[in-house]
Amino acid sequence: MRQRINKNLILIALLAVLASVISITYIYYGMFQERVRSDLEVCIELLKDTHYLESPDIDPEAIDLKTDIRDLRVTWISEDGHVLYDNDNTAAKLENHLNRSEIIDAINTGKGEAVRVSDTMSVNTFYYALRLDNGTILRVATEAQSIFVVFAGAAPAILIIVLIIVMVCVLLSQVLTSQIVKPIENIAENIDRPNLEAPYNELRPFLNKIKHQHETILENVQVKQDFTANVSHELKTPLTSISGYAELMEFDKEATKQQKHFAGEIRKNANRLLKLIEDILYLSKLDDQSRQIEMDRVDLRNVVKRCINEVTIAMAERRIKLSSDLDECYVRGNEDMLYELVENLIQNAIRYNVEDGTIFVSLKNVGEEVKLTVKDSGIGIPEKDQAKVFERFYRVDKSRSKKTGGTGLGLAIVKHIAEIHGAAIDLQSKEKEGTAITVTFH
Repeated sequence: MRQRINKNLILIALLAVLASVISITYIYYGMFQERVRSDLEVCIELLKDTHYLESPDIDPEAIDLKTDIRDLRVTWISEDGHVLYDNDNTAAKLENHLNRSEIIDAINTGKGEAVRVSDTMSVNTFYYALRLDNGTILRVATEAQSIFVVFAGAAPAILIIVLIIVMVCVLLSQVLTSQIVKPIENIAENIDRPNLEAPYNELRPFLNKIKHQHETILENVQVKQDFTANVSHELKTPLTSISGYAELMEFDKEATKQQKHFAGEIRKNANRLLKLIEDILYLSKLDDQSRQIEMDRVDLRNVVKRCINEVTIAMAERRIKLSSDLDECYVRGNEDMLYELVENLIQNAIRYNVEDGTIFVSLKNVGEEVKLTVKDSGIGIPEKDQAKVFERFYRVDKSRSKKTGGTGLGLAIVKHIAEIHGAAIDLQSKEKEGTAITVTFH
């Protein structure tokens, strides 16, 4: 938007400058032509007032006006159009002038004028003719540069002026663009403020519309979150009961082997649903922007150690070995959320690992940053799926996820917690070789 406004302002300025230059040039040249015509009229009137060419005894051969009048051509023409005298050429060599427009006008009306352009368009010749009392025609003429020559001569100065104006316009467009765009950016940054006012009247309808839409969206999001939370809570209670009853049936001594098998399947699926509901409730809590999150100085190494201790049984079941290299690192954040982030990363590394696989957890201070890396030797993630694994309910291997109890929300939770803490996530993975996820805290 800024660039478009700048370009439009500069383009308008250029067009205005060019239009002004062309208009002024034409106006100036028109005034110049009028001045030349006026000078010729004065000159011819002075020559007429001398009555020099009206004497009956005058000899055209004896007339010599070459040294008396410079840059002015004087021609004396008879009533029939023959040239009697010309101070610039031999009269006998000149053609009959009866067909010249200024001569025709002078014969008919007493005076005539004309401007003729040369073939090269570099010089214009101005003519002014006057009928004398004896019927002969006196004509004076002078040459002047054409408008194209005048314009070409002024081109360097015009170019310099245009460049200066363009530079000024660029600076002014930057200032004007900032003045136009900044209030809109301010509205976007502070749209949640209840007392936000439009900086100028033209923005008031836009602001009212945006605020209404924003409030509607927030209300819809809140309704959705409330619905999700309420439904999840309502489902959690019966599922807990189902899981409990299924466990009683599974370990009932009087139950048949088939009954115990079905009860065990019911318990496993109920527990999986409970885990899914817990993750949905947790994400709903993270989505609640109105909730105040307490941030403290957190010993991240201690958090990682606690998570590692919690997953020892899950790793033993799949014969996975975990090694670590942990520096003493402190970050500003919410300890419970950071624990959830680390636990999900390690659980994900276990869930998508291979039998007898390995996991390496690294925690390092790197300059002003803290880097947490969880690397596994698992199945890896195809390149086409790597940009999607942080989406909710997205699973690369759906059958494995169901088998190991995954909900498809683990990495979505990781991403959300990282965003709350202003952390960046980097994923490096190769199929059948493993995955490394690095979370960088600034």
